[in-house]
Amino acid sequence: MDKLISRINELSRKNKSEGLTESELEEREVLRRQYLAIFKQNFRQELDRIEIVDENTNDNEPGIKH
Repeated sequence: MDKLISRINELSRKNKSEGLTESELEEREVLRRQYLAIFKQNFRQELDRIEIVDENTNDNEPGIKH
């Protein structure tokens, strides 16, 4: 993941200073899609670990843990 972010940042800096070639633009787009896919996967995993419990409800009802 660190190499991916590093390369995206490198391409971003180059784009601001001198512009990117067509192949670099394509590479940047592929890297951005990869980054977003990894980010979404990690975020979903975090959400899946959340357990919702509410002490004010009985065991048969969903609730919220405070």
